[in-house]
Amino acid sequence: MSTNPYLPAPTPKRALWQSAAMYTGGFVLLLWIVEIVDVASGSRVETAGINPRTTDGLWGILFAPMLHDDWAHLLANSVPLLVLGFLVLLSGIGRGLAATGIIWIIAGVGTWLIGGGNSNHIGASSLVFGFLAYLLVRGFFTRNLGQLAIGVVVFLLYGSALWGVLPSTPGVSWQGHLFGAVGGVVAAWALSADAREARKQKSVGTAPL
Repeated sequence: MSTNPYLPAPTPKRALWQSAAMYTGGFVLLLWIVEIVDVASGSRVETAGINPRTTDGLWGILFAPMLHDDWAHLLANSVPLLVLGFLVLLSGIGRGLAATGIIWIIAGVGTWLIGGGNSNHIGASSLVFGFLAYLLVRGFFTRNLGQLAIGVVVFLLYGSALWGVLPSTPGVSWQGHLFGAVGGVVAAWALSADAREARKQKSVGTAPL
């Protein structure tokens, strides 16, 4: 079938890695814009984090990963967010965004439930730990060699950071780290359901009569 010369040419589909880079970079850029607004407000914006077990603190579940205490805090989260977020989205934009949503909510709710009283929990490190856990365990659920290999590389690069799920440095929200990691495992399990079902069907189909 010939193309109608009077209609605009179809837009070429963007490569997955390009979309993953665009979404990840765009989110990190948004975090920097939020920090600029926070500094301009005299650090009032960052007070909208998670205040555990308070009604107002529930709003922080939505906002906490986008807020940071200062530029150093934001910079420390930006690089791992760019690397790990990009790798998560490489499995598919929809799947990666779904994983992010699961991690975001579980990290926020868990922090709200067990976080220290009279504290303001903020920072995208909950997402960093969630992405890290997701990439580490995803291959075990899917039995995908490529994803297992990515998990090994990620562990070599960032595995030592997992100690951050334990109480250690005062003022650091280990609760956010812990429940971010829990969210990553839950996301990896939930979003591998199709791979597990396909493996189950294949196993049934090849079973001896």
